[in-house]
Amino acid sequence: MTRSEGSGGAGRRGRAGLAIRRMVFPALFGVIGALILCALGTWQVQRMQWKAGVLAEISARIAAAPVAVPAAPDPERDRYLPVVVQGRFTGEVIEVLSGKKNVGAGVRVIEVFALVDGTRLMVDRGFLAEAARGAPRASTAGEVTGNLQWPRDGDAYTPPPDAKTGLWFARDVAQMAAYLRATPVLIVASAQTGDGIEAMGVDTSSIPNDHLGYAVTWFLLALVWGGMTVYLLWRIGRQTV
Repeated sequence: MTRSEGSGGAGRRGRAGLAIRRMVFPALFGVIGALILCALGTWQVQRMQWKAGVLAEISARIAAAPVAVPAAPDPERDRYLPVVVQGRFTGEVIEVLSGKKNVGAGVRVIEVFALVDGTRLMVDRGFLAEAARGAPRASTAGEVTGNLQWPRDGDAYTPPPDAKTGLWFARDVAQMAAYLRATPVLIVASAQTGDGIEAMGVDTSSIPNDHLGYAVTWFLLALVWGGMTVYLLWRIGRQTV
């Protein structure tokens, strides 16, 4: 082997060693970053499975056989509890601004329901189209089946009830009960209660389970991160040839 060949081989080995040293930190950074993103994606998959189980439990609870309203309903323990009550609607009403697909604007009708023992509860009777708001409604006796609910419709930006139109903009159980002089218990009717009001029973459609989308996002980011790492290592290798 000539001296020039020996020096050439040593140069190649030196450049190769330099390339490896320059690649170590980016490679570690890339692998660690990809592992973290994959871990976040896996966590979201686990959250998705957990949320699906919660929604299944809620759906089963909603569809269970109705019982009498507890003496002291608890907003957490008794949320979605199916109940049945007997009494009469009193005609004392709150109308909450609402809307329905393919129908348009309207209201949710919240009305006092007096039990046979005199207890005044509130029933969310359901949706009434705007054009039917002025129609007379009789004070009728009967049975109501539905689910206990403590809606979370409003937030800090929800306006107070409009004194001119009488419209409310959220179902706040405590506030509605104070206005109607009723017990702060709301039953969302699951069956029609008459007067052309369409029942809007409780379901799980308003409870999102978006964790699959989050998981896909994290896994795609991991893939992009890995691809960028491979490209960076290739560029480093090319620069040291």
